[in-house]
Amino acid sequence: MIIIGVILSAVGIGLSCWLLFTLAVYAVPFAASLTAGLAAFHSGAGVIGALVVGIVAGTITLGAGQVAFAVARSPLIRTAVALLFATPAAVAGYHATLALARVGVSSQGWRQAFAIIGAILVGGTAWGRMTFLTGALGSGKPATRVRHSRC
Repeated sequence: MIIIGVILSAVGIGLSCWLLFTLAVYAVPFAASLTAGLAAFHSGAGVIGALVVGIVAGTITLGAGQVAFAVARSPLIRTAVALLFATPAAVAGYHATLALARVGVSSQGWRQAFAIIGAILVGGTAWGRMTFLTGALGSGKPATRVRHSRC
């Protein structure tokens, strides 16, 4: 019975980590949709209206970020857009890793170390997904640099 509990706990932690890495890039659209939905609900739109406003706001936020990243030619603007999406994901990764570290690590220093490593990994994953998702508009291919000869 204890072995089954240990196995199921490991599977649960693994699924939580997979979900965290998969959904990390959607932290900003989720926050935007949550904020817009709550604002609509508190202004009297009702539950259905708040859900519609939240879904539309999240979709527009994700689409605008991907289009801005794909269209921008300046590396500074692309970096700013990618940071806009990767920073909240890194914060979420920090807190999720800290919560998981509290389960099995007794030292506060090691908890913080694991949380910082988790933030870097989740933020880097969100950065990579953002750059991969917005290669050429609609192509689904990663962004590639075209090299021209000087001749």
